[in-house]
Amino acid sequence: MSENTQPVFSIEKLYVKDLSVEVPGAPQIYLEREAPKVNVQLRTEGKNIDDGVFEITLTVTVSATIGEDRTLFLVEVAQAGIFQIRNVPEADLEPVMMIGCPNILFPYAREAVSDAVTRAGFQPVLLSPVNFEALYQSQRQQAAAQQGETPIQ
Repeated sequence: MSENTQPVFSIEKLYVKDLSVEVPGAPQIYLEREAPKVNVQLRTEGKNIDDGVFEITLTVTVSATIGEDRTLFLVEVAQAGIFQIRNVPEADLEPVMMIGCPNILFPYAREAVSDAVTRAGFQPVLLSPVNFEALYQSQRQQAAAQQGETPIQ
């Protein structure tokens, strides 16, 4: 195998693409003693920005509510990275982008979320590790099921 056909995977840049913190009930919300319900949502997106160069964005949305509808805080972090991915078989490209890259981005997103929540005046939220491979497989199964339900015309 020649040098220029070897698979290449490298991190070119890691950065926070977007960061949002909302505390809609401040200052009264800080007087609450009830334990909040915390909800975490993850979304991964990838796009080609140059030949063999991709931007992968892992968006983590964390919300904490009390009772039915009172929001303590809402934090959204879009942690992105520019990755060079070359000479990878087409079938392997999506798993690399949707499993490998988010695994690299997640610790940075986790730190940004914890820092933002702390700066908003709340106890830090420490996100549990995520199995991006299981998440990817689940999303693929859901997509296949939805396509299977759609009649062919």
